Amino acid sequence: MAHLGLVALLVREYDEAIDFYVGDLGFELLEDTARPDGSRWVVVRPAGARETAVLLARPSSAEQRARVGDQTGGRVGLFLYTEDFARDHARMVAAGVRFLEEPRHEAYGSVAVFVDLYGNRWDLLQPRSTE
Repeated sequence: MAHLGLVALLVREYDEAIDFYVGDLGFELLEDTARPDGSRWVVVRPAGARETAVLLARPSSAEQRARVGDQTGGRVGLFLYTEDFARDHARMVAAGVRFLEEPRHEAYGSVAVFVDLYGNRWDLLQPRSTE
């Protein structure tokens, strides 16, 4: 197995999710295809990424709708790596992304927790260089 291809993330509506992930986070839209059941296959990924992407999935049941914004029980469940923490943090703040804390510089790197459009917690993380 070479890599993890997609991670599904429940969203309320496709277009608002695309606006946030592409417009505010700077991801690229890889695919937005209508499906026969009325749903869409919407895939985004961080600009420049080549492996893992995010499938933006609209819930199909009340149980799934209840999980929008809380897919990981309130803990950080998604980790967005960057090569330039200060640049990306400043760009995201300017775009209106809500950070829950000031940037921290830990033994493993620079990090700050932010929430997506629905409240899912993410780390913006620049790992410390091992060189």
